[in-house]
Amino acid sequence: MGRDDVLERLRLLLSSNRWVTLTGAPGCGKTLVARHTASSAGSVAWVTGHQHAHVDSLVTACLDALDAEVAPGDSPTLALKRALDGRQTLVVLDGVDAIEGLGELLNDLIDDAEDWRLLCTATTVAGRPHEQVLRLPPLPVPSSRQPLEGPAIELLLSRVATAGGHSVDLDQHDTILRGLLRASGGLPSLIEQLAVQIALVGVSDVSPTNTLADAVRASYDLLDPAQQECFRRLAVIGRPVGLDVLADVCGVGRPQAVQLAAALARRSLVEVQPDGRFDLLPPMREAGRLLARETDDAAKALEGLLTWADRVVPKAVNAGSADEPFLSQLALVDSTVRQACAADATRARGYAIANRAFPSLSSAMRAREALDMMDAALASGDGPPIIGSQLARRAGICASEVRGTYEGLRLLDRAEEHASALDSATRDLELARNAAIRAEMHLDAGDLAAARRDAERTLALGGGDPYVIRQVRRTLMDVCVSAGDFAEAEELATLIVDSPPADELWIALSARTLQAKIAWEQGRLVEAASLATFARTQAEEIREDRIALLADTVHRMVAGGPGLRVDTEALPWAVRLVVQLQDARQLLAEGDVSRAAGRAADIVVLADSSKLGRDAVEARLLVADALMALGEPAQARPSYLSVLRRSVEVPLPLRAADALDGLAAIAAESGTAAYRSLAGAAEALRVGRRAVGRERPGVPYAAGSARDCPTGWVQAGQLTAAGVAAVTGLVGSQESAEQAPTPLRVLTRAERAVAELVAEGLTSRQIAEQLFVSPRTVDAHLSHIFRKLEIASRAKLAALMVEIA
Repeated sequence: MGRDDVLERLRLLLSSNRWVTLTGAPGCGKTLVARHTASSAGSVAWVTGHQHAHVDSLVTACLDALDAEVAPGDSPTLALKRALDGRQTLVVLDGVDAIEGLGELLNDLIDDAEDWRLLCTATTVAGRPHEQVLRLPPLPVPSSRQPLEGPAIELLLSRVATAGGHSVDLDQHDTILRGLLRASGGLPSLIEQLAVQIALVGVSDVSPTNTLADAVRASYDLLDPAQQECFRRLAVIGRPVGLDVLADVCGVGRPQAVQLAAALARRSLVEVQPDGRFDLLPPMREAGRLLARETDDAAKALEGLLTWADRVVPKAVNAGSADEPFLSQLALVDSTVRQACAADATRARGYAIANRAFPSLSSAMRAREALDMMDAALASGDGPPIIGSQLARRAGICASEVRGTYEGLRLLDRAEEHASALDSATRDLELARNAAIRAEMHLDAGDLAAARRDAERTLALGGGDPYVIRQVRRTLMDVCVSAGDFAEAEELATLIVDSPPADELWIALSARTLQAKIAWEQGRLVEAASLATFARTQAEEIREDRIALLADTVHRMVAGGPGLRVDTEALPWAVRLVVQLQDARQLLAEGDVSRAAGRAADIVVLADSSKLGRDAVEARLLVADALMALGEPAQARPSYLSVLRRSVEVPLPLRAADALDGLAAIAAESGTAAYRSLAGAAEALRVGRRAVGRERPGVPYAAGSARDCPTGWVQAGQLTAAGVAAVTGLVGSQESAEQAPTPLRVLTRAERAVAELVAEGLTSRQIAEQLFVSPRTVDAHLSHIFRKLEIASRAKLAALMVEIA
């Protein structure tokens, strides 16, 4: 009411300015005006600022609102810039006061990321160059000479009716009403509280107040004890809650919770959100917390939250599914865990709830949210040793998926600290479980020897736990498949897939997926597709989303097709890159070569920063294949050699064979006899494994004979260091010796392309669009260029490019 002119001015300002701050006194209606503005703004990301005391926390909340995240090796601020750049989105930061460094950050974001717009609501302003300020005045109050009409009196009368009061006689109470409105100063929230009091006690018995805190206190005093308690407990929770939560927090049944919430809503003390949850506006929350300060409501509210979380989070510590109902209220579960872990008396319960939440979060592939919750619990102090060991280990799993493969090692060390307080047998079992996770990390990183060592250590320490044994055998099977040891892998599969218990079915389905990979490598395509389809279907039935997606990716590799619909950007890195690799392969098969090359280049950067060694090899191989498809064998040659070297280090002998196929195709095209030796070496790597070579898009395949493999190149089914050196010497760089040396000679082809576009004045986003890569890849190339050329800015790079040109 009475805000049409403000809304019009605010929309006009946002149409011509990137950053507008709506400021005014507490209770003047800033949040409501921002909501009305956002409702017609198209794409909107809303962030509630009062929940964040630091810039880092607010940046993370913005990334969440934008469905973006931080890549390994990235800073959150850089990730936010990328998420905003070129995005036609209005970001609303509601209630951002006294956050140190926020103004500078927002100004930098406006400078560095195009197209997005920003609306802040605050009682203060940042005073930065890009900021435009609109002050929200109180509602106009009629003077003694004006008629008793206008938005202030309309708001008062409408809220009296909402609160259940009788009609107000304006003539009879003219003087009192004018006095009340003057005392309110026109603040809508204060007027609403005066209306509630009028509805309950009548106009004549309401005392004028000129502060919102006094008005809230007067309304609070008119509540019955149960309603007062409900108001205080909602205030100390500080987050929106539904009726089930409210019932537990207040210690009442759901019907009583409905009555309590309705009473507070009628009195304008709480607001009902579109999803049916209840929350308090910041001024009301602050008043409620002051009222709760001398009571035990904080402890009772936490007890109620713990009762609710304990009921909704599955009891089993090793079982959960991606469709558990509590996942829709994960933010409240997370807040409950943090509050519980902050106190010694309740830390054990917080640890237990976080630990039980993990299986469902893992099945839903929500590793980042799981890590945030478990990290906070561990940072609060030590919990019960057995739960602490398990929680730290699970946090380590998530850290390796979110921050990079080896980022979870410190958390595994923390798990072993917890385990040190256990008896000998239990400690050994916990150490075995930790070794199993280390084996998985080494496997993802491409260190197969270390993965095997830790897997075997698990078998030695954890012989009494069938779950651990089956899980580590699956890891060993994955090691064997990667290394091309298919016979051993199949032996392990028989031990894994035979009648698994219900909570171990996902392990058996993962083993079926690995069997599908073996069948594909050996050319048994119908069997591979059948195994992958079975694993995907079974995983979907039990809502093991991760296994279903990985099985589906193998099926796409074998038989093509669109695959499962999934938000790739929300996946953990270890899963995301596997899916993106197959997406890129399909682009290449469909003839969209430039995009395939760009996707593969992105994956190289991400795999290297995440330390996902196997994916890095696959991505480099795809980059080389795309270069061949583009008719640039000279550029493909060093990529194939890089794949060859890395495949020997891991080792991934069949990927080395693929690289040799590519080098053989280059040699055959140039008419040299070297292709026979290269093709022979590829066949020598495959023959003992019954693996098959195949033509890839852009890379003609000619089967070689193992007899043509030169002596010493392949031993015991592995390409030797001498073989790598011989291949490098045979097909090594053929750059023209006459080419004049320049500083740019140290740059790769991709880096040179980025440098040339920087010289043209293009932004990272524009360069990414031209090269069919992501802005993240462009930034990675720039950091490498700056380091190689010993410069520190785009301007210096552009100047150098002009000078050399």
